[in-house]
Amino acid sequence: MPSSTRPSQRDIARLAQVSQAAVSLVLTGKATEKGIATATQEKIRAAMDSLGYVPNAAARSLRGGRNGLLGVHTFERVFPVATDDYYHEFLVGIEEQAVAEGQDLVLFASTQLPDGTRSVYGRGSNRLRLTDGAVVLGRERNEEEMERLAVEGFPFVLVGNRAGAVTPMPYVAADYPTAVTEVLRALAVAGHRRLAYLGMAARRRPQEERLRAFRALVPDTGLTCSAPHLVEAGTVADAWVGRELDDGVTAFVVETPEHAAELAGLLRARGLAVPADVSVACLDVPEPGSAADGWSHVGVARRAMGARAVRVLLGLLDGGLPRTHVDVVPCLPLRGNSIGAPPTTR
Repeated sequence: MPSSTRPSQRDIARLAQVSQAAVSLVLTGKATEKGIATATQEKIRAAMDSLGYVPNAAARSLRGGRNGLLGVHTFERVFPVATDDYYHEFLVGIEEQAVAEGQDLVLFASTQLPDGTRSVYGRGSNRLRLTDGAVVLGRERNEEEMERLAVEGFPFVLVGNRAGAVTPMPYVAADYPTAVTEVLRALAVAGHRRLAYLGMAARRRPQEERLRAFRALVPDTGLTCSAPHLVEAGTVADAWVGRELDDGVTAFVVETPEHAAELAGLLRARGLAVPADVSVACLDVPEPGSAADGWSHVGVARRAMGARAVRVLLGLLDGGLPRTHVDVVPCLPLRGNSIGAPPTTR
């Protein structure tokens, strides 16, 4: 019968009629490695269930054992998120895969600083060490902290490209080049030859990856493009749209949902229909219900990336993957209805 106080490993050993060392090996996940018979392991687990024993996750983590807890750390506040929030699908993928793998998730919200950002070392030590390892994501990355985590050898996987880091670290990235290639080929096949590129003024790694791929691949598809127009959403000038159209542009490639909705209004104000008069392709998913809803687009497979990050993390913990492992996840295929043949006259 369970004792009135919290059962100990000694109680488990006594009930299972094994040594306390054998109990410890089962708790730390090293029993098979150390030659403990499967039947003995099952007897120990049965004793734990009978006594209602709950392992001390923090203590086990400090001893280097596995406790079945995976951390989720974001560099900015993302919880709670609405279903249409950018991070929602990432987090759904993380949760679904953790459930499938029998792992529990720990959200590190206490790492938030007064300015709204979050720090792994905000309290002086690595809070993520309470878990076996962590999935890390967010736009406002702290590069120094990621380098520090990698140097310490703490198991973590970044959601997002980290190529070129001083210290190699595992990450899961979106395959932007293939997605951009699909967009450009669709425009070329439709008969377009002259494009315009509209994107953000504030450049982060995902935007730079898209634009880098676009610049590299345009010549391979027989297309030409004017200089990319990089401005904040809400400041796209009608005069710029007019100049591009006068210069022979028949299709626009747009970087963000905000820019797509703004461009839709400017084209409509000019009496131009999409795709009858001008074609548009988006490198992200247009906002549902916006003026650009339904436009041709590719997008990041966010749920798949979240799930893949959990699988990579468990591969690191099991020793099957190196700390330099990189996974590239295909983007969502091109879909939508805003790519058509260019008009013979404007």
